[in-house]
Amino acid sequence: MNKELSILLVEDNEGDIVLTLEALKEAGGNTGVTVVKDGEAAMQYLHKKDAYINALLPDLILLDINLPKMNGKEVLVKIKEDINLKMIPVVMLTTSDSEKDILFAYNHGANCYITKPSDYHQFLKEVQKIVEFWMHIVHLPNKKFYEQRD
Repeated sequence: MNKELSILLVEDNEGDIVLTLEALKEAGGNTGVTVVKDGEAAMQYLHKKDAYINALLPDLILLDINLPKMNGKEVLVKIKEDINLKMIPVVMLTTSDSEKDILFAYNHGANCYITKPSDYHQFLKEVQKIVEFWMHIVHLPNKKFYEQRD
């Protein structure tokens, strides 16, 4: 089955953005990626505000913790408290391997927590595994059944 996977990448590090996009490209499959570079922009996108008025909900969110304006922990909490957003899987993809961050993420509804490898090739492999898992292994809910937009 060749399904499409739309991804919202919330990342402020330009190098990590380039690496993630390259890994997604190499992973193949039918992925569409939108990149926002801070937590406030992520929430604007998810709520279809301002420049994101025509945004579509993603199937998957790749969320960094260390973000400007609103950090990834705050974004995670807001997503998982929102009836229209909480069903979207959130993968914490971050450089932090702090036990406190990991515990916080799972306590607040993150679907998984992945520490970014520092090695370029290992990072590519990890992102490809994420795509493989979310695109080909799991069943995601159909957005039309939970998207309750105005």
